[in-house]
Amino acid sequence: MGINKMMKQVQKIQAEMVRLQEELGERTMEATVGGGVVTAVANGKQELLSITIKPEAIDPDDPEMLQDLVLTAVNEVLRQSREMVAEEMGKLTGGINIPGIF
Repeated sequence: MGINKMMKQVQKIQAEMVRLQEELGERTMEATVGGGVVTAVANGKQELLSITIKPEAIDPDDPEMLQDLVLTAVNEVLRQSREMVAEEMGKLTGGINIPGIF
């Protein structure tokens, strides 16, 4: 493959990556735990967008339970976000793992 053709391919992939990053920032995923009492929402940039806590989750005598529920919901929604990004990047790169892209 000629260097010019290879450079054009690299530029095309870079443009697609910029587009994908913008698109992923608009996608959201949600994780709900504790029978629906805590919900976390994040986007494809692994940014936490919201946490919803229903009043029945708040027990002044057991704050650790609420802390655990929030932690679990946040970790799950961020895991979902990373998984979605990896899947979309795999489509773009043909399954080749390129370190440091996202």
